[in-house]
Amino acid sequence: MDQEALLVGKATDQHPEKRTVSTISCILASQALEKLAYYGLVPNMILYLTVEYGMGTTEAANILFLWSAATNFFPLICAFIADSYTGRFPLIGFGSSTSLLGMLSLWLAAMIQPKCDKSIDVCQPITPFQLFLLYSFFTLTSIGAGGVRSSCLAFAADQVQLNNTTRISTSALETLFNWYYFSVMLAYFLSESLLVFVQTKYGWQIGFGVSLASMALSVALFFAASPFYVKFKCEHGLVSGLFQVLVAAFRNQHVDLSEEYIISYHHETGSSFSIPSQKLRYLNKACATSNPRQDLTLTGNSQNPWKLCTVQQVEDFKSLVNVLPIWSTGIILSLVTACQASFIVLQAKAMDRRTFIKGFEIPPGCYGVFMIISFVLFLVIYDLVVIPSVSWALRKPFRLGVMVRMGAGIAISVLCISTLAIVEYVRRKRAREEGGTMLSAMWLLPYMLLGGISEALISIAQNEFFYSELPKSMSSVATTLSGLNMAAASLVSSWIVTAVDTATCRTWIIEDINEGHLDYYYWLMTAFSLLNVVYFVWCSKAYGKCKSDTDNSIN
Repeated sequence: MDQEALLVGKATDQHPEKRTVSTISCILASQALEKLAYYGLVPNMILYLTVEYGMGTTEAANILFLWSAATNFFPLICAFIADSYTGRFPLIGFGSSTSLLGMLSLWLAAMIQPKCDKSIDVCQPITPFQLFLLYSFFTLTSIGAGGVRSSCLAFAADQVQLNNTTRISTSALETLFNWYYFSVMLAYFLSESLLVFVQTKYGWQIGFGVSLASMALSVALFFAASPFYVKFKCEHGLVSGLFQVLVAAFRNQHVDLSEEYIISYHHETGSSFSIPSQKLRYLNKACATSNPRQDLTLTGNSQNPWKLCTVQQVEDFKSLVNVLPIWSTGIILSLVTACQASFIVLQAKAMDRRTFIKGFEIPPGCYGVFMIISFVLFLVIYDLVVIPSVSWALRKPFRLGVMVRMGAGIAISVLCISTLAIVEYVRRKRAREEGGTMLSAMWLLPYMLLGGISEALISIAQNEFFYSELPKSMSSVATTLSGLNMAAASLVSSWIVTAVDTATCRTWIIEDINEGHLDYYYWLMTAFSLLNVVYFVWCSKAYGKCKSDTDNSIN
């Protein structure tokens, strides 16, 4: 048994395959229930804040943008904590329990929410305790999501590894990611259909109660399999090691790297790196020494790691810096496909949502389910039809490289947001100039379908890219970087909405969207998306070949 792993339970050694399947199933099911609880609250939250709490559209949207930013930023902080100090299992347990408390706060807030007279648009004054419960929900769920989402996928990957230093095979990694995204999309589908319908039909108290029950089941399921998990020890000093590289490079800035005949590089015995790469060459000064007797101990360790680092530390830091430009291209994509959800709910509410079923209208918060269906169908067709067919035609294994998939997803996002701008222009024109005729909400489907395809292409490719390019010691960090796009996109969205609101004297984004100009806002997003395509092409060329790409990949 590997000394770096903590394997508890007799079943571990007797039936490793069954144990692996069971533990991964529990982890994926638990995180799916967490996402079911969380994302079941997102679509209608802007209606909850504006209708029940009497907030303005801009104020409510900014609160939700900041909530989304915090929810997607905390996983990065927690990922460093998991990889350096606590390990993944304790952090997931802490996060899921904290999220449960947040869901409980929201349910209690709904039970004592302010009473509103909807006929005259007047609400009772909000008490400090009601606001405390509401903002406790936003805070606790953001912190809890950080603990769960920072480590869940990496913890699932731990279950199929022999030890803490080996990498998972490409096929096993792709299979795990596919099952992970299948469980996530299933949770999204149920949250944006079933939970949103329950909230719309039976009220906030029952709807939020379902989310609370889902989160409670997630916590119970995760801890139930605790005796059978593989729990690797974390690498202490990961965070400090990254900072040591920066400090050591600055302190050694006088070192002339061109004098290679008198410079040696400090590396540990058995390390995969003995000489640093030429990328970001300035950082090589952190591990360069011209006087090993003075800088190293008798055992070969650095006398002062804040003045002399190892080559491995420098290369780990470089790998993180190198992926950041590619990571940043996902911000605008998240801005297009995810951060417009609140506005789309307002659009759908102002459109004809009737269906072929007499008397049934699709709730405005449920239209996001079509993007999920598009995401899943594209993955199924791509994996089960396109890849096997092309491989058969070429008589060799075939797959698209991660850069190609990310580039295609970013390009499709331009079409995605432009269709939404066109639909909003037509909807507003008909509502204002043709006697108040309502446009069918089914015209939102082109945006949803293209958005699903764009997300399917880039989300899995990004996770595969980060997980393969970053060192094993940063596995948790790697699996949270794509989520960090959403955090950055939410902050950017908040800034853009505030700037647009100020620059246009509140004429684009207002409570009555028929009097506003959401179409102008969407065209602004289209312009950003076009610039993002150009930026991605430049970043991908500058990065070069990816480790995950094989000879059979189209790059």
